[in-house]
Amino acid sequence: MKEKIKIAGFLIFIASAQFILALKISEAFYPNYSISLNYISDLGVGPSAFIFNSSVFLLGLLAFVSAYLLSKYKRKEFLFCLFLTGIGAMGVGIFTENFGVLHTVFSFFAFFFGALSSIFSYKIQKPPFSFLSVLLGLISLVSLILFGSGVYLGLGKGGMERMIAYPILIWALGFGGYLSNLKD
Repeated sequence: MKEKIKIAGFLIFIASAQFILALKISEAFYPNYSISLNYISDLGVGPSAFIFNSSVFLLGLLAFVSAYLLSKYKRKEFLFCLFLTGIGAMGVGIFTENFGVLHTVFSFFAFFFGALSSIFSYKIQKPPFSFLSVLLGLISLVSLILFGSGVYLGLGKGGMERMIAYPILIWALGFGGYLSNLKD
């Protein structure tokens, strides 16, 4: 069981790390892209589409596989959320923003259940990281509510969307590292 947990942790870390790097590369390849004015998903239909879409799909796939590897864990609410996060991210990679409401639904799943995954992971970890995971998840959830309400706090729509995504990605890096380094 410990080996599967460590593999899942490694995959969660890789999922987040590769997406963060691909996101930055995609932004560089997209002419006149503004992290404040453009949505993250704009990167999925422009000149950076292949990099972004394959990376976000891989993010989701690795989250999905990690949820499966962790399926013996007794924290079903966490596993359910991680599973739906993976489905959401894979859907974002397949159904770009050109797909309208379908894209919005998958984006919501990735964001909402990613934030809940962060929060519910507190039962798996020890303090202080368990507290940090809850805080990161709450930052993401509050940002999602503000974003959905059109309140961007001066960050622009793209900046506020990043306030949803970045805490989840930061949590995934830490949580993945935490799981992959559990002692036997």
